Amino acid sequence: MSKRLSITLLTAPAMIILLGVFLIPMLLMLLLSFQDENEAFSVQNYALFVQDPFYVQILWRTIRVSLWTVLATLVLGYPVAMYMAQATGKMRGIVTMLILAPHLISVVIRNFGWVVVLGEKGWINESLIALGIIEQPLRLLYNELGVVIGLTDSFIAYMVLAIATSMYAIDPSLNKAASILGASRVRTFFSVTLPLSLPGIIAGTTLVFSLSMSAFVTPALMGGTSVKVMPVIAYEQIMATLNWPLGAALAFLLLGSTIVLVTLYTKLIETKRYKEVFAS
Repeated sequence: MSKRLSITLLTAPAMIILLGVFLIPMLLMLLLSFQDENEAFSVQNYALFVQDPFYVQILWRTIRVSLWTVLATLVLGYPVAMYMAQATGKMRGIVTMLILAPHLISVVIRNFGWVVVLGEKGWINESLIALGIIEQPLRLLYNELGVVIGLTDSFIAYMVLAIATSMYAIDPSLNKAASILGASRVRTFFSVTLPLSLPGIIAGTTLVFSLSMSAFVTPALMGGTSVKVMPVIAYEQIMATLNWPLGAALAFLLLGSTIVLVTLYTKLIETKRYKEVFAS
């Protein structure tokens, strides 16, 4: 049996499944998005998105919430990744388990846990009122802040593991060499650690942004009716109003926006610092 035939036979089941449950349904939904109420070919669904400021505002809110989530996961996750890179193998395994353990629980349950914590009668507001710091409960839920907190909780593991993986490849002798040459810890971080961890940062930010753009459960539970994002709007058009063509068009507009933004981001990074680091 030739090598090419062996590869074909080994990958055939996965390709058949991918074709049957992903590519063909996606193609059918794309065709559906170009239909009007009479099932005739039309671009009215895409024209409605451009002409109606409501949908443009929803898309911008989705992007804004995703960017805040990326920033929050990066700021919170980078120190954890640095610690993992410098820790012993045993401690690294413990931290990895602690990061992944919450994902063994359903995202719905975890989001309801946040509702208990961040609600008007949650322990954060109750504690701040008891300490006399605030008089009225803070609104930590059913706004963009609540959605960002929920998405950060959901996706920070992806950011930490992506950055930590890139840091594992950094030769520790580079930091020692920088220290011997008189560089301070801050200078060593910005001149050695940060540039060499850029592949992990790019992978983590891209992954978290893409997941945040398509997130549905967390925005629906922690944003309520006040914070509508594109996946929620598409779901409502399909399941509530039964307007499948408009829902499909919104879904593909979200997909296209995500692909364009991720492509521009990676191109921008690659043409600047990223290429300079690896060309040296």
